[in-house]
Amino acid sequence: MTRFNSRIAAMAAVAVLAPSVAGCGINTIPTKEERAQAAWADVQSQYQRRADLVPNLVATVQGAALQERTTLTQVVEARARATGVTVTPETLSDPAAFQRYQAAQGELSQALSRLLMVVENYPTLQSNQNFLTLQSQLEGTENRITIARRDYNEAVRDYNTSLRTFPTVIWAKTIHGGSKPMQLFTATAAAQSAPTVNFDALNPSAPPANAAPGSPPPAAPAR
Repeated sequence: MTRFNSRIAAMAAVAVLAPSVAGCGINTIPTKEERAQAAWADVQSQYQRRADLVPNLVATVQGAALQERTTLTQVVEARARATGVTVTPETLSDPAAFQRYQAAQGELSQALSRLLMVVENYPTLQSNQNFLTLQSQLEGTENRITIARRDYNEAVRDYNTSLRTFPTVIWAKTIHGGSKPMQLFTATAAAQSAPTVNFDALNPSAPPANAAPGSPPPAAPAR
């Protein structure tokens, strides 16, 4: 009888304490961690969507922009690097892995920007419906990437804050002691400057950039 009463008392204590423990935020850290990981999955989905558009874009451009082999090659190589670097939810707290991922995606962004700047000089591409559709899809994807990165950063900031503030910091140092801060996307130096493109190959008759005003174009080399 005494043992039975002890069990009843223990169950009653658990029932009474459970709401108060939950109210102290014991579930806050895993909940916010799950939200941040879900936001990361959306970031990866949008980056993958962009990567899937690149082969069709390159195939469409290379038929009309035969002089832009170097630019096209840079896009293809940047895509290979971007898809070759992965960050799993388990490694979101690894600064080195995250920086490699961000750098690879940034290189692809820059390569695509250079390509789209170059093709502005090809009227046939500007009237190619397939190219225009791909360009529109790419622009839409870049917008979705921006939104996904913003949402991810917001979720991570919320999660990281919970690891440092009371009362959830108590659980971060005890029950959820394995939880670590996640990495944030940051603006890279390359992203803050517009890509440069050399149009000399497209307009060989144009005078050099340092030529005096009114100077005639350089003579064609002797053959």
